[in-house]
Amino acid sequence: MKSIIYSSVVLFMMTSCGNKKATNTPAENTTKEVAVVDEQIVSLTEQQRKNAGVEVGLPSFENIDGVITLQGAIDVAPQNTANLSCPLGGYIKSTNMLPGKAVIKGEVLAVIEDIQFVQLQQDYLTAKTNYGVAELEYNRQRVLNESKATSDKVYEQAKAEMDRQRILISALAEKLKMIGINAANLTPASVRKEVTVVSPLNGYITQVNVTIGKYASPTDILFTIVDPSDKHLALKVFEKDLDKITVGLPVSAYTNANPTERYKAKIILVNRTFDENRMAEVHCHFEQNVPGLAPGMFMNGEVAVQGMKGIIVPEDAMVRWENKYYVFVETKPETYKMTEVKPGIQHDKKQQIEGQGITADTKVVLKNAFALLMKIKNTESEE
Repeated sequence: MKSIIYSSVVLFMMTSCGNKKATNTPAENTTKEVAVVDEQIVSLTEQQRKNAGVEVGLPSFENIDGVITLQGAIDVAPQNTANLSCPLGGYIKSTNMLPGKAVIKGEVLAVIEDIQFVQLQQDYLTAKTNYGVAELEYNRQRVLNESKATSDKVYEQAKAEMDRQRILISALAEKLKMIGINAANLTPASVRKEVTVVSPLNGYITQVNVTIGKYASPTDILFTIVDPSDKHLALKVFEKDLDKITVGLPVSAYTNANPTERYKAKIILVNRTFDENRMAEVHCHFEQNVPGLAPGMFMNGEVAVQGMKGIIVPEDAMVRWENKYYVFVETKPETYKMTEVKPGIQHDKKQQIEGQGITADTKVVLKNAFALLMKIKNTESEE
């Protein structure tokens, strides 16, 4: 609000100055006292520049130590998240789970039934019986073969049949294990049409995608469970700042809702791979467990870093417009071009910047650049 009031006063002074000149000087002099705006270029007379408090000078080239503010969210490790499904598919018979409910490892989340579960158990028990018969036949043929009472071919066929049944039993036992049935305890009397979906970890349910009576295919995610006991902070860092971020640096994290409450963390991993926005991910571990922080919650993190040599300007030299940052470069006396820059470290009212063609010898507006920005935008609105 203070910046808006100040800009309005500046614009009033600039307009008043131009009007005064117009009433007391010839027409040809009037054009010299009016600011000229062309796209992102603004021209002011010397008097207008003084009235607006605009100062021009050279940036410095120096080191600056300060704080980089990063944005991100609370995350959990992959081993602390589980998406549950039914590997063979089936119909949902019952469940009493709701999002947000706490569960423990091994707790039944849903009961699923299907005729294929019965068939799978039948196939296993049948294969187990056939293996017993095949093993007896193999032993008989082995004894006969040792006394040369039977041919090698018959003996080898008996052995192959026994091996085939053994392989079938092992394969069916693994399928039964996938649906939670222990093949070692399976008997003809214990065959059932129902199987259960159980929680593989302690945590709470974040998603429930089941309906009683609905068929769940093997690709359907029935429940999502998150274990929040090992939360970490995932922050995004721009490519230009990545070389300043190292493992072990302390982080002061806070939420947008309560920026005064800080949580101490430390950088444990820096991902050097960039996404489509040319940003990398930094993973931080909290020094203490914070129960109030939930996975997915947006967070900010301030990282204290040691700067490298770069172009340094006062904070008042940089302006922000539509999520981009700019400075005004003097292209010729009293003419300034709005030039996009990337902000770096900020400390003690100093700002590190990077921009196309901007060096320590480039003249830029060092003070009250906001007045020039408002002059450009107000002119565009009038047009």
